[in-house]
Amino acid sequence: MTLEILTSDILSPFRHGFFTRRGGVSSGIFKGLNCGVGSSDQTDIVQVNRRMVADAMSVKPDHLLSVFQVHSATAIALDRPLAGERPQADAIVSATPGLALGILTADCAPVLFADAEAGVVGAAHAGWKGALNGVLEATLDAMEALGADRNDISATIGPCISQRNYEVGQEFLENFLAEDADFSRFFAQGRNPDHYQFDLPSFCLQQLREAGVGAADWTGHCTYADPDRFYSYRRATHMKEADYGRLISVISTDI
Repeated sequence: MTLEILTSDILSPFRHGFFTRRGGVSSGIFKGLNCGVGSSDQTDIVQVNRRMVADAMSVKPDHLLSVFQVHSATAIALDRPLAGERPQADAIVSATPGLALGILTADCAPVLFADAEAGVVGAAHAGWKGALNGVLEATLDAMEALGADRNDISATIGPCISQRNYEVGQEFLENFLAEDADFSRFFAQGRNPDHYQFDLPSFCLQQLREAGVGAADWTGHCTYADPDRFYSYRRATHMKEADYGRLISVISTDI
């Protein structure tokens, strides 16, 4: 089955894509293109899916790089295929030709970065905790260490959970207000008492723009609302499913 790949005009000319779950060989609750090595899906099946992604990105399978994501604000630079255990981080940057940087998500925001002038790219996993603690800013810092200029960097937020489907409690809200009272604008009154609807993509866009990127946008896709195209941790939890697939978002260092 043909893979479905969403792209962003502002990330050209670099080869990139926000892959949906369509295509792939996983079955059951993972049906489609599950690329989550940390899921309970069959390891060999996940590797087949990842090879399909590598082929779509025109790189060797071991040149599709991903890290052990831990909801941190850590960004690392990579210049070769990984050997051994994946490092713990939530963002990857590179300027080395022939590599593709992959981030896994299932409601959190995947963010792809590109500086066409400097030839530097990045990929970040921005859940609420990482976004609040600075993973997007850390990605920009790491790209600049490789010669990028944030004024020349474009960033696109891929499919993630939208405000309409992201209900949170009082403690969640207070985490943001403790950082900046003005962050209240990213919360709307929830459907239930003492609950709120959090706008993750808008928060990420604000963080990117305040950090000084040249351009930033969101694809506009909600992972929770479209089960045929996207995996969603929150939807799987609400449906009491045993596990959930992971989407992959990738940007190559090559044009």
